[in-house]
Amino acid sequence: MADVVLRVAGISKRFGGLQALSDVGLTIQRGQVYGLIGPNGAGKTTFFNVITGLYTPDAGSFELAGHAYKPTAVHDVARAGIARTFQNIRLFADMTALENVMVGRHVRTHSGLIGAILRTRTFKEEEAAIARRAQELLDYVGIGRLAEYKARTLSYGDQRRLEIARALATDPQLIALDEPAAGMNSTEKVVLRELIDRIRKDGRTILLIEHDVKLVMGLCDRVTVLDYGKQIAEGSPYDVQRNEKVIEAYLGHSHKPTGETAAAPVGEQR
Repeated sequence: MADVVLRVAGISKRFGGLQALSDVGLTIQRGQVYGLIGPNGAGKTTFFNVITGLYTPDAGSFELAGHAYKPTAVHDVARAGIARTFQNIRLFADMTALENVMVGRHVRTHSGLIGAILRTRTFKEEEAAIARRAQELLDYVGIGRLAEYKARTLSYGDQRRLEIARALATDPQLIALDEPAAGMNSTEKVVLRELIDRIRKDGRTILLIEHDVKLVMGLCDRVTVLDYGKQIAEGSPYDVQRNEKVIEAYLGHSHKPTGETAAAPVGEQR
């Protein structure tokens, strides 16, 4: 039996008079890259924010690696084993790249406040280990040479990679990427795709929201499509591209898939 990392079911969320999500769910197997797509206003970001603790759902169940968790706060979800990035980059601009990744790593530290205040031997050893791990992760995402540069001085693509390094620093069971290719040029997207593929090959599990349909269809093992807060399709990229509801709601009738992982680079239609 496949190893399920994330299983959510029956997720509903209302904002005033707007029903943003209605009975939405997904199941992600370990080692998968799982895509979440849909037109503007489909509920993708709301669903993503519910899973990662930014919003509290009105209904639904949540399991991470077979254990129930409650997405009531982002830091609690991070401790449970889900790390995320944001569509709008959220780095500590005046901290170095290394320090940004170290902040992510602190969710797994043990020395506590007293150790930090007293600068105990255990605290110093742990800080040194955190710094070493942070440097390893910067090297892993390809920006190790920029460790001592302030985050605000990095290029846009390098800032995106820094966010991913910081997320990986929490040792997540699932890394959730919110529009990681947004604003990237074609060269940066190639580098991003290679990095996501490397993360998957190294045994990580990834949930991906992305407007770039070509990127999604070329990377993802499974895809869920939302429209008006409802799940209209779920399956392999090959099947999703040929689903009539998906074509009508999102891809457009001019969309003509040419292969199992091929898709026209169509942006969101609404």
